Amino acid sequence: MPLTSPGNDDDTGENHQPTLRKNTAEPVEQTLKQNSLCQWIYAKPQRALDLRQYLARGRKRRTRKKGRKAKGPRIPMRVPIADRPEAVGSRKGFGHFESDTVVGAAPSRRCMNTQVERRSRRLFARLVDDKSASATARAEYEIFKDIPPAARVDRTWDNGTEASLHMLVDEALGMLTYFADPYSSWQRGSNENRNGRIRRYLPKGTGFEDLAQEDLDAIVGEINDTPMKLLGYKTPNEVWDEEIAKLQSKAASPNTSVALTN
Repeated sequence: MPLTSPGNDDDTGENHQPTLRKNTAEPVEQTLKQNSLCQWIYAKPQRALDLRQYLARGRKRRTRKKGRKAKGPRIPMRVPIADRPEAVGSRKGFGHFESDTVVGAAPSRRCMNTQVERRSRRLFARLVDDKSASATARAEYEIFKDIPPAARVDRTWDNGTEASLHMLVDEALGMLTYFADPYSSWQRGSNENRNGRIRRYLPKGTGFEDLAQEDLDAIVGEINDTPMKLLGYKTPNEVWDEEIAKLQSKAASPNTSVALTN
């Protein structure tokens, strides 16, 4: 299957090659903010033009940040994001993930489990036969089991029932799981962003029944090898490798105190 993406810029404008824009004389006033552009496209006068087809996701309606009311907890041992350490939100720490499920088109029930490390933005993805909690737990285990424990501290899910067996993975791998507020996808923005990148290769309406794990790995590889502005034009793979090297160096040279005696 072709693995070429339609473009390098994602919907937040953070994935692209370095440019010489800062050396140009283009006035700042002529630069359209992404948010303002989306507002204009979805405004009533422009609806007849159907300009949303040129956006990365092309939703019929613009999603709002203000969430809806939750229907109630459906996940055992659910720990809310409010109890997550503040250091995780700052992205200064490493090994904190955001989790989600990308669903393929019916009638196939096949979907994919996606995990994104918050600091490096590195994406991991694994195909699963369905969206069941047991299939999801197995996929998570397969993704995390070969990652060093210090590089997989915790993950933050939405409130889908596919995460209801999170405790099995937590106990097997020594991880923690937190859950975002209901209908608050921006609290897992990195994962939503990476899922959007996957959708550029596999648009909504695409079934995953003929997709091999090797094909998905190739897509993920291209995404992780794309430089990101917010990473200083490094790729997620490069930042991930740097952080892993730091952990290995720390493990090889632990701080020890030496007692001096006469």
